[in-house]
Amino acid sequence: MRDALRIGIAVFNAGDHHAAHDVWEEPWLELDAGTPDEQLLHGLIQYTAAVYHARRRNWNGAAGLAESAGGYLGTVGDDYHGVNVAAVCDYLRRLAADPEFAERRRPLALRHDGEAVTPLDLSFENVASAATLLAAEYEAFDESVVDDAVRYAREELHGAGSPEGTPQRRSRGFVGMLFSFTADRDRRSIVYQRLRGHVERRRSEEADVSGIFD
Repeated sequence: MRDALRIGIAVFNAGDHHAAHDVWEEPWLELDAGTPDEQLLHGLIQYTAAVYHARRRNWNGAAGLAESAGGYLGTVGDDYHGVNVAAVCDYLRRLAADPEFAERRRPLALRHDGEAVTPLDLSFENVASAATLLAAEYEAFDESVVDDAVRYAREELHGAGSPEGTPQRRSRGFVGMLFSFTADRDRRSIVYQRLRGHVERRRSEEADVSGIFD
């Protein structure tokens, strides 16, 4: 639950509102209806959908989802699982009453344990999950490229690794590029092209080595 919350919150805060929904959907479907965890995820899913529709000026859809999301989140504690539930409920009430409010103010950042989590705050494995999710979300990205980048990044981490004390997000190579790909929405296409180039070179090296034994 904690990992799912943090990944979804980070993706949402990076501006990928629709993609955040996909992080929570699978664990939500596995929960018993009406339980606090199910109500929390159900409410967060509808919050992301309300923001998504509001940003696309679907005012009726945004207002309906905002009201529904507030109903689910209103059944759990103000900071349930460390999420800023009370603040989100306040935002949803305003959005339901005036959905065009979304044009005048950025979506409320989600928080976990008091922190507005971004992809740069995640562990590598959580970033790998987020990057895979984003590749599936957008047609501009080849999922196989990101899958291989994750595989190569794990090899980096299991090899020499980063200097002691260096955050993984500052690592060079595939690890650092995956953090950038996930976190920097404005430059994501540029980062992806760089990532793709590195993946293709690594694939070529693997093919050359494999060919020695053919």
